[in-house]
Formats: sequence, structure tokens, C-alpha cells
Amino acid sequence: MNYRTSILLTCLIIFFSTFTFGQEKQPPNVILILTDDQGIGDLGCHGNPWLKTPNIDTFYEQSVRLTDFHVSPLCTPTRAAIMTGQYPIRNGAWATYKGRDALSKGQITMADIFKSAGYSTALFGKWHLGDNFPVRPSDSGFDHVVQHLAGGIGELSDYWGNSYFDDVYYVNNQPQQFKGYCTDVWFSEAMKFISQKENDQPFFIYLPLNAPHDPLIVDEKYAAPYKKYENTEIIDANLYGMIANIDENFGKFRKFLKKKGLDKNTILIYMSDNGTRFGYSRDGKLGYNYDLKGIKGDQLEGGHRVPFFIQWLDGGIKGGKDLSTLSAHVDLIPTLAYLCGIDLPKNQSFDGIDLSAVLTKNEEINDRSIFIHHRQDWRPPFQDKGTCILKNEWRLIDGNQLYNMAKDPQQTNNVASNNQALVNTLLLENEAFYHQSTNYSTFRELPSTVIGNTPQKEVKFTIQHAIGEDKGIWKCEQVAEGMKNKNNTHALDIQTDGEYLISCRRWPKECAGPMHGIPSENPKGLFHYKQIQPEKVRVSIGNQMLEKVVVPDKEAVEFKVKLEKGKTLLVNDFIEGDESYGVFYTYIEFID
Repeated sequence: MNYRTSILLTCLIIFFSTFTFGQEKQPPNVILILTDDQGIGDLGCHGNPWLKTPNIDTFYEQSVRLTDFHVSPLCTPTRAAIMTGQYPIRNGAWATYKGRDALSKGQITMADIFKSAGYSTALFGKWHLGDNFPVRPSDSGFDHVVQHLAGGIGELSDYWGNSYFDDVYYVNNQPQQFKGYCTDVWFSEAMKFISQKENDQPFFIYLPLNAPHDPLIVDEKYAAPYKKYENTEIIDANLYGMIANIDENFGKFRKFLKKKGLDKNTILIYMSDNGTRFGYSRDGKLGYNYDLKGIKGDQLEGGHRVPFFIQWLDGGIKGGKDLSTLSAHVDLIPTLAYLCGIDLPKNQSFDGIDLSAVLTKNEEINDRSIFIHHRQDWRPPFQDKGTCILKNEWRLIDGNQLYNMAKDPQQTNNVASNNQALVNTLLLENEAFYHQSTNYSTFRELPSTVIGNTPQKEVKFTIQHAIGEDKGIWKCEQVAEGMKNKNNTHALDIQTDGEYLISCRRWPKECAGPMHGIPSENPKGLFHYKQIQPEKVRVSIGNQMLEKVVVPDKEAVEFKVKLEKGKTLLVNDFIEGDESYGVFYTYIEFID
């Protein structure tokens, strides 16, 4: 063999190692695992002195870690930012109730982007971005969905009686009974989805767990090792047990991917949606928080700085290293799109930046700003109050508290007065960002639930998502005990002129009972039921005010109304003497 032949042969070998019959190498699969309320200190690899997470620790050692990665302080805003690549103040989902825990109609999601690029897409777990058309996961780019509803298993908008074990979840919008613990189910269904794939089509799997969100429920065997620390060193052993269960499932999942030969060409991400809730006490006496202040809901660092571990062996994202680039949830779409060779759609703006060069080449990005506008209300966030503006090592909170995280990670020394020029610069950046955001229709308008001749025949509304001035009402047991609440308003977008049936109920359909009584069955024996005795139901919709007397032994008070296409508000109340309070469950169906 002469020299030229040898060179040619070598080139052919290189060519065919990169291309197969003229085709480029298979795009990477993408798996995004998002835990719920797991703070940055709720991991063994981050120095937690009690918690054992050996499988996540191993992944930590083998992955690239973004050590200054930030999300929103609550779950819906973070999930909305991940899915849209926009800050919550711009995509409209900045709270966890009162209508602001749903995406606005027309948003392009991460799943839409992957699906348009030929990926098979699936979700397993918690969505919390809307339970009705057109913002259900199945309407938002996901081919296959196994989920609970609302913001947590056992909430009053979820399937009645769910308790983390042997629950009813929704498979492509249809209720289905499952056996086993919730986290086990989500991972098991993900592996089932992968195993049943019959071709080499790349897949995007979104695995947003509901754990370790409260209620803190887990099999005793997982919590038992931590009971001895409870109330003396940690807050709740069940929290650690839930994380130990996640760790066990994560280890099994990684072994499964390796057995299937999918470990090398898969981008695998492990992250959380906000700071801890029960892993650290506000006074610092119990738990561990990575030496940071702040928990879920806070603008302090511990409320929004979270673990972020990523690995892609074939793409060179590996090796166990820390990268300190300031980064955020809005960066995921542009980064993953670049890594997977996908063009971003032109008809939606994105707030994040592409971090691919940071991850693959250790490049640094300086002087970027990240914006957190936090308000747990249906009204828009304020310009300065409830904010944290991040730039390099600086954090400006509420427009008047400035902290240097490099020198003061505990955020004990407000240095705003000594750095007024920097404060002014950050305030001007925030002002420009905020005023630009007010031009978005999602900022000005309430997210409206679409009703009419749509793929969803019957739409369900609950008092959990009703708008009003009262405090939130969240749990099935609150409804079971007859807790009354003034919130009573829902925003509607009527797509079709015609007649609609409005059914107002004391109990959900899956646990039906008389208006003045209690259901004949108590699922799993979970709740103590109490009667209430509303005398009338009043409904206001589309310039119509309707009222009917409650028949005590009937399950519902029903109204047939003619509605015209357009936006309107549904206001519905139970009337009891001089008292009025919001209807617990309302179903609307387009008749003709």
C-alpha cells in the first residue's frame, strides 16, 4: 500500500466514523429532569451533612456544573421560563394560582421546538402551566403525556383523592389508575416510553417531578435513616426520604440509558425549580442551605439559585467541572437548540442566551443581567418591589439592597450606599426591561381559558384558580371540610357562538355528592367531610346575571346560556343567607 492510498483510506475511515451513508450523526436525545422544591443544599454532593444521594453525587462528579444558575423563586414561573425561554413577567405565568399559573395562548414551547425538528416528545410528572385547552401539555408540543393536574398531587384541582400512592393520573388527558409511588411512576413511564420506541427518531423527555414538594409523603423505609435528626438538626425526615427516593430512581434511570446504549448521545440535565421549602429554617437553626440565605419564595440567593448538572458524553460536556458563568432558566432553549442543531422560531422572542460555548469550550460571559420579578398575585409584578437584579457577582434586591456575593455570600452587608453608581446602572437596566415587558399582551391581559368547539369537550374550573382578593385555597381537605373562599372569577375566551351548559358543583365529578351532603365514598379514607348548605347559585357571564335555587339532594345546579364569541368573565357564587362565596367546581360544555 503506497502513501497516497494509505492517506485516502484514513480519510475514508474518518468520514464514515462521522457519517453513515451520507447522513449526519443522529441528533442527541434530550432529557430534562426538574425536581420540585429541592434547594441547592438538598444534595449530598453540595455538602449536606445528613442527606445521602449517591447516584446524583456520581452524576455530579461526571457532569458539568453551572454553579451560578438561577431560576424564579416559585415553581410555575420557573417552569414557564424553561418552556418559553421568556421571563415570567413576559410569558404571563408569574404566580402559582389565581389564573396566573397558566401559559398564555399562542406561546411556543420547548416541546414545540423539538417536535418541529423531528423529535418525539414526552412529559412525565408535573406541568403546572394550565389544565385546560389550549395550554395543556398535549396542546403545547408533547406527543405523549402522563401527568397529575394543578401544582401538586392532592391539590383540589387534581384528581380527587390522589395521595402520592396508587393515584389516578392523566394519560394524554384521560384519567388512568396507576399503582405505586408517584416518583417511581414518572421514571417508570419514561423508561417505558423509551423502550417502546420503534425507530431511531431522537426524543425529548421532560421529567418534571412533583417531589420533594409537600405534602411530604414517602415510604417509611426512605425516611427512616433521617428520623434521628428530625427537629434537632433537620426539619422533616420525609423530605430527605423523598430525595433519597429520587436518587434511587435516578440511578436506575441512568443504568437503563446505558443498557439501551443511549447514555453517550443523550443530553441529560438535572436541576430544580426553586429554593428549598422544608430543607432549611429561616432562622438557620435547622437544615442546610449551601451557606446561603433564603428559601422558596425569597429574593435572597437561596430562593432562586439551584443545582444545575448537565452531561453529553458525545458532545464533550462531561468531566466533572464547575463553571461559574451567571446563567438562568431562560437560557435553556437557545442553548439546547444550538447543541441539537435546531433553528429557533422567528415568531417568538427569547430572553436567554446560548451557553453552548460556555459548556463545551469553557468560554466566559461577563456583564449580563438577569431579572427576577416576583409577585404571588394575579396582578403584574412591580418594577422594583419584589425584584432581584443579578449582574456578575452583584444582587440588587427591591431596588435598594445591594450585595456582593463574592465577598458576602450570606447577604448580610447592604453596600448600596457605597456603590450608588452601580445601583443606578442596575435600576436603569431594570426600568428599560420592565417598560419593554409592559408592551407584551401577556403582561396586560389575564390568561383566558378557551371554551367552545375545541378539542376539549368539557372544561373544568376550580376555586383554586379563581381570581379574587381572598387568600388561596389549595387542598382537597379544605374543600371536604367546607372552607369558604371569596375568590369567584375566571377569564374566558369564547371561540364559538352558541349554547353552553354551566354546571356548578359542591364536589368534583370523580367524587360526586349532593349539594347539601357528602360523597357516598371517601377515596382511601383520606378526608373528614362536612356539609355546607348554600341556598342559591348565582352566575354572571357575558352580560347575563343568572340565579337558581339549590336542590339539596342534587349534585349540581345547571344553567344553559347562549354566549357570543369573544372574551368575558365568569363570576359564580354560592349564596347562603347574606353570605356569598366562590363555587368550588364548575364545568362548562359547548352544546351547540
